[in-house]
Amino acid sequence: MEAGREMPHKRPVEERVKDWKEYVLSPDPAELKVQAARCMDCGVPFCHQGCPLGNIIPDWNDLVYRDRWREAIERLHATNNFPEFTGRLCPAPCENSCVLGMDIYKQPVTIKQMEVSIIDRAWKEGWVQPLPPKKLTGKKVAVVGSGPAGLAAAQQLARVGHKVTLFERADRIGGLLRYGIPEFKMEKRHLDRRIEQMKAEGVEFKVNTNIGHDVSAEELRKGFDAIVLAGGSTQPRNLPVPGRDLKGVHFAMEFLTQSNKVQEGDKVENQITAKGKHVIVIGGGDTGADCIGTAHRQGAKSVTSLELLPKPPLDRAADNPWPQWARILRVAPAHEEGGEILYSVSTKQFLGENGVVKKLQAVKVEWIPQPAGPPKLQEVAGSEFEIPADLVLLAMGFTGPEKNPLFEKLGIELDQRSNVKADANKMTNVPGVFVAGDMTRGQSLIVWAIAEGRAAARGCDLWLMGETTLPSPL
Repeated sequence: MEAGREMPHKRPVEERVKDWKEYVLSPDPAELKVQAARCMDCGVPFCHQGCPLGNIIPDWNDLVYRDRWREAIERLHATNNFPEFTGRLCPAPCENSCVLGMDIYKQPVTIKQMEVSIIDRAWKEGWVQPLPPKKLTGKKVAVVGSGPAGLAAAQQLARVGHKVTLFERADRIGGLLRYGIPEFKMEKRHLDRRIEQMKAEGVEFKVNTNIGHDVSAEELRKGFDAIVLAGGSTQPRNLPVPGRDLKGVHFAMEFLTQSNKVQEGDKVENQITAKGKHVIVIGGGDTGADCIGTAHRQGAKSVTSLELLPKPPLDRAADNPWPQWARILRVAPAHEEGGEILYSVSTKQFLGENGVVKKLQAVKVEWIPQPAGPPKLQEVAGSEFEIPADLVLLAMGFTGPEKNPLFEKLGIELDQRSNVKADANKMTNVPGVFVAGDMTRGQSLIVWAIAEGRAAARGCDLWLMGETTLPSPL
């Protein structure tokens, strides 16, 4: 209440759009101490309840304030396997639940900044070391999918002595952390060193292996005592309007994956590139922002983002009180780098020449409140307009896990949204088969994925051994 909230500095726009390095600068240690001191160690804290992992935030804030950094990373690692991921990529629901974020203050503690600073120093000081099990259980577990949920589940299970094999259908480990998140948001060295740590803890990684295709359900059941499914929610939401089949209209992940492969040093034939093009990004979430930042770095002529929803307010609305997630206007660093955002806009069709997209036709919409139920979407008469479009990227979210013969062969039940059903211990209707992350929750945050992975590991260990020492974050 005495010191104000100070956010970490970012590299200048004109500098950072010329390379792929992370845009956030490391904060000054003295300033970090001041920011840590802003945490009031509330008698009834809400921050760790806002965090799906249950991070004990007041504790490690106080330890940073007292220069006890090694104890801080121990406290942080107690609930979070990968704070360098969440500290860079999570939208920080904990900060929305901070008592200092109440309307009378509106300056929550910089929890996310503190988190990433603790883990970055821990790596620098050599405090992050492999934690192999003291003894093996003789049980073998297959983890399918190497995104944050799969990685968290695999690490937890390996640390309690199970022989873990993690399968990934792509050519590298990491899932969306590898091929969905641009380098400027998280350099892949952070991912690579966690993988090396996990190898030293006994996890075996197998890439280029599509479970259900390259390895059958029968082989998986026969070769392992338990299975954890963590394949994510990777079926993209389509936009079935006239002109969708024109060249130059792509799903966001096609574009981002290719760009990330190039950053890994791969040669990509016929790469989808924004260089010299008028780029339209449809969808205003994190994936859309990643497309915008990538387009800027590739040298786009212009970048326009279309959002179906109206522009959010600057402050919380009356029906959105603290400590709920604040539905307010947020500007991503990618938006600071240029381009335009058009709110309350619906795409009508794509127009092209010789089979290639050239324009996008859109219309303004308004949301009409209804006496009962959600507001009704209605086009504004006479508001149609066209904008140049050489590359259109669909970033409208995901509709669930991709169909896989593994589900049918194992007899796994899905819910109405095509997500995998699970009980309180994250076990499916098939004994010994567990599920974690977006595959069961639907598209969600990285912090939820890690929490789900930890919960699935606990449920799996309990089922295998009859007891467990692994904590439950959920």
